[in-house]
Amino acid sequence: MAGRGDNLKGKTGGPVDVEPLRRAITGCVRSIAGDSEVEVSFSNDRPGLAGERVRLPEISKRPTAQELAVTRGLGDSMALRIACHDTNVHANLSPQGADARSVFDAVEQARVESIGALRMTGMASNIESMNAEKYAKANFSGIERQEDAPLAEAMAMMVREKLAGTRTPASAGKVLDLWRPFIEEKAGPALDNLKGALEDQQAFAKLVRNMLSSMQMAEDLGDDESEPEEMDNPNDEEQPRSNEADNEEVEEEAGSDAAPAEQSEAADDELDEGEMDGAEMSDDEMSDEADDHSETPGETRRPHSPFDDFNDKVDYHIFTQEFDEEVHAEELCDEAELDRLRAFLDKQLAHLQGAVGRLANRLQRRLMAQQNRSWDFDLEEGYLDPARLVRLIIDPMQPLSFKRERDTQFRDTVVSLVIDNSGSMRGRPITVAATCADILARTLERCGVKVEILGFTTKAWKGGQSREQWLANAKPANPGRLNDLRHIVYKSADAPWRRSRRNLGLMMREGLLKENIDGEALMWAHNRLIARPEQRKIMMMISDGAPVDDSTLSVNPGNYLERHLRAVIEQIEMRSSVELLAIGIGHDVTRYYRKAVTIVDADELAGAMTEQLAALFEENAGKMRRAG
Repeated sequence: MAGRGDNLKGKTGGPVDVEPLRRAITGCVRSIAGDSEVEVSFSNDRPGLAGERVRLPEISKRPTAQELAVTRGLGDSMALRIACHDTNVHANLSPQGADARSVFDAVEQARVESIGALRMTGMASNIESMNAEKYAKANFSGIERQEDAPLAEAMAMMVREKLAGTRTPASAGKVLDLWRPFIEEKAGPALDNLKGALEDQQAFAKLVRNMLSSMQMAEDLGDDESEPEEMDNPNDEEQPRSNEADNEEVEEEAGSDAAPAEQSEAADDELDEGEMDGAEMSDDEMSDEADDHSETPGETRRPHSPFDDFNDKVDYHIFTQEFDEEVHAEELCDEAELDRLRAFLDKQLAHLQGAVGRLANRLQRRLMAQQNRSWDFDLEEGYLDPARLVRLIIDPMQPLSFKRERDTQFRDTVVSLVIDNSGSMRGRPITVAATCADILARTLERCGVKVEILGFTTKAWKGGQSREQWLANAKPANPGRLNDLRHIVYKSADAPWRRSRRNLGLMMREGLLKENIDGEALMWAHNRLIARPEQRKIMMMISDGAPVDDSTLSVNPGNYLERHLRAVIEQIEMRSSVELLAIGIGHDVTRYYRKAVTIVDADELAGAMTEQLAALFEENAGKMRRAG
């Protein structure tokens, strides 16, 4: 992309027609990628690459030279990734450990960018501007200690330096200098050999694996090319559990500043979990087949739903459901990627987990306080009641008296957490939502409440295959919903928390969060709940806005999706046994839901979720006491 937009350098005065810039950047991305079908979009969402879909930052009306250089650099980097990177080779040769894998990924991206930098000096300048902006946003200049400096980024800087002679931007601070002695001592000779394998990804990856081995971060790859793929399988089950154990330790340490009573409770919880390890692991292996049946109970024993023929009554149409999908998180991402994304989620919110953990402990104590034991007395069978033995002394002809503990109501409850996975949730809101859902699921399960975690989005921006079919059918009028739904099961109600926790990392994946059709998502989550055997069913919706789908709204009335959402909510609240709650992040959901709360900042989500659930359970406990 050398030279593109150079005529705008230094011009920051009046507005600029950015459409020619977009077309030029799009053309260059496709040219570098070698694929005229690459889809390039510009938006205010985070830049990203998903398959052959490139998302770049929106160009402002008064673009500066620096802004253009960064946008061009991002386009160059993603186009080079498409042209010079094979995902299958990368996956087969990727190491197991999270730290080693992050270095492996960063060095591969440095290889791709070095190829472009060597081919075109303009591309080298663009990529340098992009990296300088990235390091500045990450505040690398403020890092003074090696333990705070990311090794993966330091390795990437050094590889670019060795391969393309690229200088490290000033905004990178001391990150490379802090790690340079260690890298040169452990992997100096291996680094010198990388340039000879620059154009051969497989040979390059093997050299990087050997370099990681010399740094004692990963095992040596060896001579057998098929060894990484064959060696992955025996460790597939053991590795995630090991990572989960490590993450649990981090979570417990994060909450170590809690009050002494909370510390002792956390210690008790940790002991309880440790004692359950063996049982839960065996349950995982034994319940796989059972879970397959429990995931789709509606197909065999679905009760009457208030949504039978509902869409016809509210005049809501679906153009086609052929391309919709209900998918489990592990089907969208391989195990290694899920582990990496989960580790990234934990790292992003390590400081928040202590506060959320304390709130969860408070919720647990409030719920457990409502589970005071109650007994039925003077029964003919059960536990012998010693308090009634005095009757035998007074009258030996009296029969023995027995007692039995009553079942607690919480043992027959299921909670469904439904999380908006739209693009507007990207960043802080989705990371906080994922962490809160994770910790609350563990807390509620300790109290005997089953929890499922669901997400909803679309498979594509602006319609996907549904819109393509509509266009091929000569654009029939009033098509109704015109996009491909993607409903994601992060954790089913029957799956133990320990086996599902890493699935929540999927929310951190680039390209996952797109558009949101809330009404159909609520219907889907509701129908899953009513097929459950539990007596009490609670659904909590977490969203940051009204339903939005550009493809649907472009060919239907502007309130089409919102009108459907209101009708769905009214149907659940008035005609269903499911109790519906909602939390809006920066969005007033009280105009839709009867039981709702709106928060301004995503960091308030943990408190809002725990308070809403606690209030709901306390309200139910009060009704039970009054009825008794």
